[in-house]
Amino acid sequence: MSLRLTHTLRTATLALGLTGAALASFQAQASDTAICYNCPPQWADWGTQLKAINEDTGIRVPQDNKNSGQALASLTAEKGNPVADVVYYGVTFGIQAAEQELTTPYQPAHWDDIPDGLKDPEGRWFAIHSGTLGFMVNVDAPGDTPVPHSWNDLLKPDYRGMVGYLDPSSAFVGYVSAVAVNGALGGSLDDFSPALEWFETLQDNDPIVPKQTAYARVLSGEIPILLDYDFNAYRARYDDKANVEFVIPDEGTITVPYVMSLVANGPHAEAGQKVLDYVLSDKGQAIWANAYLRPVRPEAASEEAQAKFLPESDYARAETVDYGHMAEVQRDFANRYAREVN
Repeated sequence: MSLRLTHTLRTATLALGLTGAALASFQAQASDTAICYNCPPQWADWGTQLKAINEDTGIRVPQDNKNSGQALASLTAEKGNPVADVVYYGVTFGIQAAEQELTTPYQPAHWDDIPDGLKDPEGRWFAIHSGTLGFMVNVDAPGDTPVPHSWNDLLKPDYRGMVGYLDPSSAFVGYVSAVAVNGALGGSLDDFSPALEWFETLQDNDPIVPKQTAYARVLSGEIPILLDYDFNAYRARYDDKANVEFVIPDEGTITVPYVMSLVANGPHAEAGQKVLDYVLSDKGQAIWANAYLRPVRPEAASEEAQAKFLPESDYARAETVDYGHMAEVQRDFANRYAREVN
């Protein structure tokens, strides 16, 4: 038992008069809970994953609606007294967390199945699935306005007030959007001028910039066009039966992994390890695959779900980047975005 948990139990005993069975119950609840930062039920079907973890392991993982940047900020603020046990975020945030020693090495079950480029060699972060960035379009919402097919289409006056994207200075999907449009328009990880010019021009079209996942707002038509991943668009179309299309822009885009880590000195380390083992298990990976994500263990991919993806000819326009370099330049980009995009 950790020193923190022991202290908590002693405090609870003194404050609440817990004895015997009551104290045992308190201990069981503590050991059967793992706190995961950034595990929102509406994102990547975390709702199904959290339910399965609880049913199959007995570990309760409360939902958490932070985005990647908010999760990293919380880990940083709580470094001396961690609250979370595990964390889920975009790969660049995982790299930054490891560099700040906010996470601790852990090599989960099926570690050897994860390709070398998709995990920290010591296990401070590792990929669980990936997604491709594009346009999630509620076809009914824009009325007669055609479905856009390029980054430059979104700058046209026809789409005024229709385009949404998550804040690139905080949410990982927002930063991915910036890297994607930047590369598509001729930029590089050392030159974000094309992306910043594109975002600045887009401001004339009154974009919607939420801080949190906006899946429900697309389904309702409040945000007709959202820069988002393929898995959310396919889920909306095939599971929620919404008239949603996913578009891989003509100029190109990128594919990125999402990763998880064991938090350094987390209060429920053993439960956290079991959660990380589970998301890489056959069943855990199948849940991601059935939610239209590309699991890091490809053999878990659902043929039925994969058959609903756009053709491979469309995905040929999606590239990968140097994720380590992407992490190195993220803060500088965020600062420039805050200064230059109004």
